Amino acid sequence: MPLEPTPQRPSDDDDARPGTASLWTELRHAIRGSDADYTRIPLRRAVFLLAVPMVLELVLESTFAVVDIYFVAKLGPSAVATVGLTESFLFLLYAVGMGLAMGVTAIVARRIGEGRRDEAAVTAVQAILVALLVSVLPAVIGVVYAQDLLRLMGADAWSLEHGYRYTQWMLGSNAVIMLLFVINAIFRGAGDAAIAMRVLWLANGLNILLCPLLIYGLGPIPALGIEGAAIATTIGRGAGVAYQLWMLFRGGKHIRVLASQLAWRGALLWHIVRTSLGGIGQMIIAMTSWIFLMRILASIGNEAVAGATIAIRILMFVLMPAWGMSNAAATLVGQSLGASAANRAEAAVWQIGWYNMAYLVAVSVVFFLFPQALVGFFTDDARVVAIGAEWLRILSYSLFVYGWWMVAVQAFNGAGDTLTPTGINVVFFWAVQIPLAWFLALHLGWQHSGVFWATFVSETAVGLFTLWLFTRGRWKNAKV
Repeated sequence: MPLEPTPQRPSDDDDARPGTASLWTELRHAIRGSDADYTRIPLRRAVFLLAVPMVLELVLESTFAVVDIYFVAKLGPSAVATVGLTESFLFLLYAVGMGLAMGVTAIVARRIGEGRRDEAAVTAVQAILVALLVSVLPAVIGVVYAQDLLRLMGADAWSLEHGYRYTQWMLGSNAVIMLLFVINAIFRGAGDAAIAMRVLWLANGLNILLCPLLIYGLGPIPALGIEGAAIATTIGRGAGVAYQLWMLFRGGKHIRVLASQLAWRGALLWHIVRTSLGGIGQMIIAMTSWIFLMRILASIGNEAVAGATIAIRILMFVLMPAWGMSNAAATLVGQSLGASAANRAEAAVWQIGWYNMAYLVAVSVVFFLFPQALVGFFTDDARVVAIGAEWLRILSYSLFVYGWWMVAVQAFNGAGDTLTPTGINVVFFWAVQIPLAWFLALHLGWQHSGVFWATFVSETAVGLFTLWLFTRGRWKNAKV
């Protein structure tokens, strides 16, 4: 009588019996990393395996943003304003890094979906070279002209005398920002979202530990003030980049770079730049719009800048899980289109969109009911609390629309159609948001309230329009 075969544990990418694995098992696979083929396994499982690490990755990122401003706020409104004004320039760098990341994710995901993993690895090398090249000029400008940049943004005397070193560190070390964006985009596009998650856990975990030590000092560690916050951030991000490179060459479950692939490939490098231009453009448009808004707020007063800075940090904190789910949509769209499964790509977007909307409706309720308590956690300045709370309440009216916009935009970007969102941003951020903010805030005298309501109008409109454009389906024919 033959022996019965020994029962085997279902493999990580076993899709024959998707209901047999417990939620805990699936969660473990998502956090540890899965070698599943995301173009073949059940869609709900694919969304779960990708979204969980992407959400957890960005939750810690947003946690650091909140912790950082919490410690800096203890130094006073001028310190918070320095962070906000510096971030106006960092947003330009984020725009480039995120734009590159969009293009890299689209290309890598498409190559993985097509089954061409070697080409995905070669793309990764060229993407790293691009990130390093674009970081050089901003670093020089930031180190040499930090005070001039702050003065241009209307900084007060304290910022110009004490805060400029924060600006020097943050802009001077922008290479680690670029690499974090781009290499994590490689991992996400390949489907190694768990690695990208661990990278930001390491980077931001170190930030959180070092931030209070370097700001306030401890024992032999001197109190460096606001400069200490920048140094802590740089150390944390640098450690994250070191781990990224280690894992990229050691090999994830879906992508690995070999020594033989370390070469300059001019044509491919230019293809990455060309594909990313739309993403860079759309992010620069959105970020420069924010710079103009901050400049308007700076003309109103430091309290307006500080209140807006705290409110935007809180918003970043709650939006990161939504962005994590949206990033999962980009990966699924890119890989599904590479596998010639356009219907699966569209279904993924709708499924994630409903998840995003439900989450942000819950957030809106909290923003509407408890705005003063949220802002008051970071500062006891009554005027700053009132301004920040007002913006949170206004935001609560439109976050559910914004959630759909995030997913729809990532669908375009994941497909490689980064130009369509760029055109949308030109209209709604430059032609609507900036003029409307100026008109309401300064011409009609609504002050900071005018900026907040202009943001509400423009971002609600852009969300509805982008979702409508997604339903037309032209993104399915994008070439990468």
